[in-house]
Amino acid sequence: MKIVVFGLTISSSWGNGHATIWRGLSRGLAERGHRVVFFERDVPYYAAHRDMTDPPGAELVFYESWVDIRKRAEAELEDADAGIITSYCPDAVEACSLVLSSNAVKCFYDLDTPITLKAVESAGSAPYLPSYGLGAFDLVLSYTGGRALKGLEDLLGAKTAKALYGSVDPEAHSPAAAVQEYAADLSYLGTYAEDRQEALKSLFIEPAERLPEKKFIIGGAQYPLNFPWRPNIYFVRHVTPPSHPSFYCSSSFTLNVTRGAMKEMGWCPSGRLFEAAACGVPVISDWWEGLDDFFEPGSEILIAQRPEDVLAALDIGEAGIRRIGRRARERALAEHTSMARAAELELMIEKASCARKGEPCGG
Repeated sequence: MKIVVFGLTISSSWGNGHATIWRGLSRGLAERGHRVVFFERDVPYYAAHRDMTDPPGAELVFYESWVDIRKRAEAELEDADAGIITSYCPDAVEACSLVLSSNAVKCFYDLDTPITLKAVESAGSAPYLPSYGLGAFDLVLSYTGGRALKGLEDLLGAKTAKALYGSVDPEAHSPAAAVQEYAADLSYLGTYAEDRQEALKSLFIEPAERLPEKKFIIGGAQYPLNFPWRPNIYFVRHVTPPSHPSFYCSSSFTLNVTRGAMKEMGWCPSGRLFEAAACGVPVISDWWEGLDDFFEPGSEILIAQRPEDVLAALDIGEAGIRRIGRRARERALAEHTSMARAAELELMIEKASCARKGEPCGG
């Protein structure tokens, strides 16, 4: 099938989680025989931090303005099986109108559902949502499951919202050799976000303060000048996707911290949670409802709700580190690969297509 996507970015992983998701999905879809055409507005912010121009499995179409690209987009949709608009797409409203007027399966994929729902509750909408809501779409997908799905149905009129979680591309994430630049006892990879700061302070900064003999490292963007650094916390401003495996594998453990709005909803695994697991690195994570649906606490992942939990995790020894890392990798490769998610998306599109035509659909 041919899938046309109007998204935020696939070319730059700087300060967003969208790019790596679509790189993995596109590769997975291509390996299953499908074609992806991805429309991305060429904005200066991502152009200055672009780390991929030829994404695996996708034809990337850059454009300067919607007026310039509308006819090309309309032509691509003429023979498309599905048209997908994502949250934070700069021209989402216009793209929604175009996709809804096409014969393709009409899909909206919210990669930021908790943020979307908070915006709707407080302001009535979000910039990337059409004024008429999501009721006209054949398929509404959410990166977050649980209560978020009901919110999309109740607040935005989605007929049936379904979860399409993040994933990991095993071609891009696997055990790698450690490098001295990233060597640490505990690492954290993530863009700065104010609603993660309290948890980061408790689970990363305070343990660093209590363990001055150990080394901690943060990789990410947008950290403010007043961030509470400690002498044993090191910083890498941006870790490019090809360097993620080395970053994870150079530390004994890596930390996963969830944004507040997502944590409230539950069922919100980050792509980096799967990435680290696929690299065979033990993950210490804050707790959110549904986490145990993805990894088994104590066996495949370690849970921390206070600094003492992190201190205890860092003290489990080499045998424990290897055991948890191995089990996490096995679970990630068995259930959370981009190929698995691509198969899920394929099936959901096929079912939506059958439903539109009033035909029975297997699977």
